[in-house]
Amino acid sequence: MIPFIRLHPADDVVIARTQLVGGTPIESVTSRGLIPPGHKIAVRAIGQGEPVRRYNQIIGFASQPIAPGEHVHVHNLDMGPDKGDFARDYAFGADVKPAPARREATFMGIRRADGRVATRNYIGILTSVNCSATAARAIAEHFSRRTNPAALAAYPNVDGVVALTHGTGCGMASEGLGMDILSRTLTGYATHANFAGVLVVGLGCEANQINAWLATGRLAEGENLRVFNIQDVGGTQKTVDKGIALIQEMLPRANAVQREPCSVAHLSIGLQCGGSDGYSGVSANPALGAAVDLLVAHGGTAILSETSEVYGAEHLLTRRAVSREVGQKLVDRIHWWEHYTAINDGEMNNNPSPGNKAGGLTTILEKSLGAVAKGGTTNLEAVYEYAELVAAHGFVFMDTPGYDPVSATGQVAGGANLICFTTGRGSAYGCAPSPSLKLATNSALWQRQEEDMDINCGEIVDGTASIEDMGRRIFELILATASGQQSKSERHGYGQSEFVPWQIGAVM
Repeated sequence: MIPFIRLHPADDVVIARTQLVGGTPIESVTSRGLIPPGHKIAVRAIGQGEPVRRYNQIIGFASQPIAPGEHVHVHNLDMGPDKGDFARDYAFGADVKPAPARREATFMGIRRADGRVATRNYIGILTSVNCSATAARAIAEHFSRRTNPAALAAYPNVDGVVALTHGTGCGMASEGLGMDILSRTLTGYATHANFAGVLVVGLGCEANQINAWLATGRLAEGENLRVFNIQDVGGTQKTVDKGIALIQEMLPRANAVQREPCSVAHLSIGLQCGGSDGYSGVSANPALGAAVDLLVAHGGTAILSETSEVYGAEHLLTRRAVSREVGQKLVDRIHWWEHYTAINDGEMNNNPSPGNKAGGLTTILEKSLGAVAKGGTTNLEAVYEYAELVAAHGFVFMDTPGYDPVSATGQVAGGANLICFTTGRGSAYGCAPSPSLKLATNSALWQRQEEDMDINCGEIVDGTASIEDMGRRIFELILATASGQQSKSERHGYGQSEFVPWQIGAVM
């Protein structure tokens, strides 16, 4: 096996397949010094200020002369003096292609009375404000299969009772963007197909008043949506007791379900990457993209997000936009993020993280070009704001931060009933009520952290599997998980602490 990976004939760099020592032959040059796995090696002389290409796309500019065979990383590559503000051809719709031939497949889902299909069957406890979080967690703890297995023993079709608490809901304006985002997020979870019933616990005096939220979300209290405030009930213990009683009323109804064959068109998958490395854009991300193409061909929906991590690669998405309006909406969100980071004394290249850089990623441009590969190759059908209900089928985009718990929270609020999460450095993450699958980018991670990883895409780097084969395996794993097979993170009990609505605006 050759010791490096070339991604495009026009690239100025190749990727180390394993750790390379000085003098290793790399095409027509030899490596200079130690090159860590997943890192870049120059295959030609690059002058200071010249662009450097990977994926045949600019990933940055040489900050000093780079010799052939030299390690290319943060010491000699950066965004350039204009911080990446170079011309990109958005070419709206230039790469739109006919819809793929429709394919049919099924998974064993849970069909709700209104026709929606669930992959899990939870009862959820939401909070209007951080002040009611402790009481909500105490209610959920009563039904924990780990500490009180008898509580759900009679309800084998209920996956669990989970408390999804958060750190906001007050100390903020009662109107405006911050409250709009929180309201949309809570509404998306309260109406999510994976919840058979929802209890909402408030304090009573918070900015996010439950009655106002119900009206904004066009929700009405009923047998499967119950709400109340601690101050009205008379204290914490009374709140816990009432919450337990209300959930006990919901449990028989929640248990009265059976899985049945359902079309893959009912699957909505949130795409995530976290703890990325130099292999992410080589193995797990394009393999997930191949699975997304299969999902879309079967009528399903895939949601790409993390706007700050498509920065510099957005032109690859606008070319696939089904209309100029869809493409422009994405560009407008990119410009919003440039402004947002600037007014907070930051910049878009504050991302990648230290772990990303240790894994071989140097600039946000490089990270983004690998990240968009998760979205496959089909048309971009729509662009949504954070936590907005996703109504379109096919490949879509949702504006979210790059921070994984916040991003996935928005996707689930939008209707995602499963998450696929690629990682190269190793991630300990899970999601509720939607199961999360973690895809390792390299075999060393798989061997080190297999208890958290669901599939090893490092076989692509090892040369033992193709991107297409791995994409089919991921698609099959998606169907099995949607049918009830537990993910690794579910076995570990992840999900309740990972509910993190995007908090934006002044904290007052």
